[in-house]
Amino acid sequence: MKIIAIGRNYAAHIEELQNEKPTEPVVFLKPDTALLKNNEPFYHPEFSENIHHEVELVLKIKKEGKYIDPKFARNYYNEIGIGIDFTARDLQQKCKEKGLPWEIAKAFNGSAPIGEFRPIANYPDVANISFHLDVNGERRQTGNTSLLLFSFDVILAYVSQFFTLKTGDLIFTGTPAGVGKVAIGDRLEAYVEQEKLLDFEVK
Repeated sequence: MKIIAIGRNYAAHIEELQNEKPTEPVVFLKPDTALLKNNEPFYHPEFSENIHHEVELVLKIKKEGKYIDPKFARNYYNEIGIGIDFTARDLQQKCKEKGLPWEIAKAFNGSAPIGEFRPIANYPDVANISFHLDVNGERRQTGNTSLLLFSFDVILAYVSQFFTLKTGDLIFTGTPAGVGKVAIGDRLEAYVEQEKLLDFEVK
């Protein structure tokens, strides 16, 4: 399986990082070694002093497909969950300044914790799904799919032009504003609507 992630998909997050608004989805990949399951703790790596949380809704691909038309994209995913796209912001900045790829800042071990998945049928309107992240009981990030620059179907159709999607692949769909640094001892709890689907500690 592979992890496909979308950057800069919420306008407020683009503004907080002072990035340019994209005209098409910004795509990057994480390896399967980035996955962190079953609420296992995230061990803060020694190579970074500025790891940021980025909470995101995650789609699970249910069948193989490529060059998918947006109007048929809905047929390729049937589960939705929530995850964290951990980012070593200091490493990312160094790479950007040198014009280099920044996979080491996004794709390191444990950088993609994921929670439980739920049938997409649980959510009558995929264009109006709320989600949020609490850190140590304090609300840090709040998002809603109505604010996506690129919808689930547009994302899926776009990435399928370049990568064949296979059963079990995951698509992280972008983070809202409010990203911030995590520290050892922090507890992260992520919710889709009012259901907690992810709960883990930073060690």
